[in-house]
Order: sequence, then C-alpha cells, then structure tokens
Amino acid sequence: MEITIDKNSGYCFGVEFAIQMAEDEMQEVEELYCLGDIVHNSMEVKRLYEKGLRIIDHEQLKNLHDCKVLIRAHGEPPETYQIALQNNIELIDASCPVVLKLQNRVKHAYDSISQQNGQIVIYGQQGHAEVIGIAGQTRDEAIIVTTEADLDKVDFSRPVTLFSQTTKSTKGFYHIKSVIEERMLAAQGSLQKLDANDSICRQVSNREPQLTVFARQHDVIIFVSGKKSSNGKALYAVCQRENPQSYFVENGEELDAAWFDNANSVGICGATSTPMWLMQQVADHIREITLQSA
Repeated sequence: MEITIDKNSGYCFGVEFAIQMAEDEMQEVEELYCLGDIVHNSMEVKRLYEKGLRIIDHEQLKNLHDCKVLIRAHGEPPETYQIALQNNIELIDASCPVVLKLQNRVKHAYDSISQQNGQIVIYGQQGHAEVIGIAGQTRDEAIIVTTEADLDKVDFSRPVTLFSQTTKSTKGFYHIKSVIEERMLAAQGSLQKLDANDSICRQVSNREPQLTVFARQHDVIIFVSGKKSSNGKALYAVCQRENPQSYFVENGEELDAAWFDNANSVGICGATSTPMWLMQQVADHIREITLQSA
C-alpha cells in the first residue's frame, strides 16, 4: 500500500512564525506565557508545553505583572494591549501579518461606516480568537455571522461592510455574500450600500483546489487536525466532498485498521495548524496497523 503525505499541507506562514518566535524565546527563559493555545492542535501544544510554554487565558493575563507574554498568530483586540501596558507586560507579538492587515482594514471601515449609520458584518466563527481580535476593532459592535440564519441580525435597510475571518471557506463566504445581496435588494432595491471584502488568506484558500485534486488521487484520505481548528473543519469538508473515504483524526491513536481494507493508496493531509511531524507520525502508525492486520 502506498502512503503519501500532501506536500502542500502543514503550517501556514503565520503559525510557523509564531511557533518559531516561541521557541526562540524559550531558549532564554524556563517558562513563557502564551495567551491562548498557540495553535489549534493539542499535540503541538503538548510538545511546546514540555519546552516551557504555558497557556493562559485573558482573566489570568489581568493578574500578571512584569513578565513576557506571547500573542499568537490569531491576533488580539485593543483591550489586550491596554492591559499589557497597565501591568508592565512585555508582549512578544507573533500576530500573523495577514490578520494584522485585516484588523487595520476593519478599524478604518468601522470608523468610516459609523458616520453613515452602517454595520460591519464578519463572516466567521463566533468566539474564535481571530474573530474576537477583529471584532475588537469595532468596539465589539460587529455582527458575526457563521450561517445564513445569523443574517437575521443584520438590518438590510442600512449600509453593510462585509469581511471574512481569514481561515474561512471561500465558497462559504461567497454564499453569505450572495444572500446579503438578495436581502439588500429586497430591502433597498440597490446594492450601492454594500461593500463586500474577500479577506480570506490565500495560503488557506489555495489549499482548497489543491486538496480537491489530492483527495481524488487516493483510495483513503486521513485528515490530521486539531478539533478546535476552524481551518481544519473547512479543509476536511473539501476532502469529504471529493472522497467519501475521508477520515478526521487528531493523532495516530485514533486510526482504525478497517479504514484501509482493500486500499491501494492512502493520502495524508492536514490543516494550516497541523505540523508536518505529526502527519509523518500518522503515516508511521498506518504502516504499523496495516502490517499487524495483514
């Protein structure tokens, strides 16, 4: 049986940058605080914990003073920087440049549209770290929509500026955009007051067509990702659509030997938050369990 790891899978630039910054800092200190999971992958979080990375939440941040705290690739709202300034906390800012650019665009759009009694709408996952940071640029007045039903919160008689979380599905974004257009036309008879911005990271969106091809090339697909990963859920859906024999695992322990019965080729792929070492580990597990069941 042939086992192939997708060369296009693995960390995006933002995640790789944040992890490298954390590892560089931990060479100087025994422990380093990180605000939230540095990456939505429990195996990588565990690996970095063993090196000294300690995950904290926003409530714990408020009680810290005179120390260093890493901001992960997802970015943070303005409140986090204010707390750090008040508590003499040195922030090691590993926010992804793509996310920072989006935050800046949303802030400018909010300042502009507020004067027109307009609304900022963000297509994203409610409660996701990146979305919290983006919404923070609007004083948390942005309307977060994940499904079509969430659009009931939008007043289509008023101007709308639409953005997307950087790791959401391109197909999902354009579906939401089309529904907004339909409802705005019904309410106003015009789209003049709609400003739609496709702010999805191209490192993420480009993986969709790549995965479509990869999923078709193999009998079985093993998609490796943390269950918290928004990007992982979106990319796994692509695999499932193209290949019904696609399975989602966090690690090699979750593999089932029955999945590989009569399979001649297995493809292993993952999210932008999935380390290459973990996909290699899963490949090794597949070889072990298929040999045992042979």
